[in-house]
Amino acid sequence: MKKNLLNAAVIVAALGYFVDIYDLLLFSIVRVESLKSIGFAGRELEVGATLNNIQMTGLMLGGILWGVLGDKRGRLSVLFGSIFLYSVGNFLNGYATTFTEYAFCRFFAGLGLAGELGAGITLVSEVLAPSVRGYGTMIVATVGVTGAIVGGYVAQVFDWRTAFKIGGMLGFALLLLRIGVTESGIFENTKKSKVKAGSFFSLFTRAECFGKFSRSILIGVPIWLTIGILVTFAPEFARDSGVIEPVSTAKAVMACYAGFTVGDFLFGMISQWLKSRNRAVLLAIGCNFIAALVYLLAMKGASSEAIYWMCGVLGTTGGYWAVVCTIAAEQFGTNLRATVATSVPNFIRFSLVPMNLAVLGLKESIGLLNATLIVTGVVVTLAVISLRGLKESFGKDLDFVEPI
Repeated sequence: MKKNLLNAAVIVAALGYFVDIYDLLLFSIVRVESLKSIGFAGRELEVGATLNNIQMTGLMLGGILWGVLGDKRGRLSVLFGSIFLYSVGNFLNGYATTFTEYAFCRFFAGLGLAGELGAGITLVSEVLAPSVRGYGTMIVATVGVTGAIVGGYVAQVFDWRTAFKIGGMLGFALLLLRIGVTESGIFENTKKSKVKAGSFFSLFTRAECFGKFSRSILIGVPIWLTIGILVTFAPEFARDSGVIEPVSTAKAVMACYAGFTVGDFLFGMISQWLKSRNRAVLLAIGCNFIAALVYLLAMKGASSEAIYWMCGVLGTTGGYWAVVCTIAAEQFGTNLRATVATSVPNFIRFSLVPMNLAVLGLKESIGLLNATLIVTGVVVTLAVISLRGLKESFGKDLDFVEPI
């Protein structure tokens, strides 16, 4: 176990997540501009939600695929394989001229984006000593979420096609850093022991595994509600609330992810200070719920500048992503750790699909604001209940296997 936080695994995982977030959120940032340019002016919300759902489907399927490969073949093969795939998908997205081409690129980009974070978090968790593990995953997440800020800036300087191509090129450049990164010793020892590994379906056949797996997902869903609905649809919320000034999705996302940078650092530190992952997450969920209510109910008559500030607060309170991913990795043995750590973030991201469907379905009868308030209440309630059912994992020895 290493105590040096700035080792090659942490650096590569952090930079990989930086490019991951740039590419993942770029669609939200350029949604309106890109869809108008290929003939969907006036339908940006509905078509954008459909493309987002397609991307999230790729993420969910990729989470399963890369997770199983991570436990069977190794963390490094998944880390760099996923970077290659999402780089190709996003580079090609810069050439899309039809809905079908756009959807194809978002699906395969999502498939690739599914693997990087889980493999990186698993690798960092296994190579660092328990006392500094939380700091390592905090660095990965804090550096990573700045990718959205850079994506927002790039989208303002360049057209949407160039922005996608830049994302692809950043990923290709990152592949050059693979030299010097070594595989997890814990994984290598488990592989030599011939223990059965990477059995995704065992997460559903054993009650204990399913409970830990589903709870690990549900505690993180409020984060994706924040970015996938509250912030991505900021222009629509503003319009429905009578805000006169135009609201930019790119600026809203940049503000949110600036907050995420602060939040991931803050809640990562809090979990270390309290020596508790669970209490840090509970604090974050409570603060994020209050911020969401203020955002939705106090927007009427607000300036666009005030809305961006509220998006920043939403991001700060929702910035407990690193702690959630660390909890997922710490709950399971080495033979299932990559499967879980890779699939949990992507199931959380995929939760945007039913949330989108619920909001859009309720919107027709009770309006966008009320629909979002209901979905927010349900999501937060499930998150709190799930957190209460998870055992504290701070400082846990990760050198163990699951009976599958």
